[in-house]
Amino acid sequence: MTEHVLHIAKLNNNCPVCYTTDGLEISFTQNEKETRFYNKADKAISETIYCHTCKNVIYPVDWDSDIERIYDYHKKQVTPINSMFKPKPILYLSILIVVIILAGLVYILGAS
Repeated sequence: MTEHVLHIAKLNNNCPVCYTTDGLEISFTQNEKETRFYNKADKAISETIYCHTCKNVIYPVDWDSDIERIYDYHKKQVTPINSMFKPKPILYLSILIVVIILAGLVYILGAS
C-alpha cells in the first residue's frame, strides 16, 4: 500500500490546542494498492491537520469556523489520483499463457 500526498499547505490560523498561528499544516493523502498484477488507487481521500508547535493532530471536532473555511478551500484544490484498475504487463502475459494452455487442451481432447 503506497500513500500519495496530493496536497500540503501551511495554515496561518490559530491552533485550537496551543493557540499559535505558525504551526498548522493541512495535508490530503490517497492510498494506492500495488500488487504484482495491477495498481488501483482508493477512492477515499484522507485529510489531516497537524500542529508542528504542539505536535498534535487537530481533529474535526476541535475545528472552528475559520479552519473549516480553509479546509473547504484546500479540499477544492485537491485532484485525486484516478482510481481506475491499471493492469501490469505480467497480467496480460499470464492471461495469454492460460488461453494458450486451454486452446492446447481443447485441441488435444478434440483430436482423440
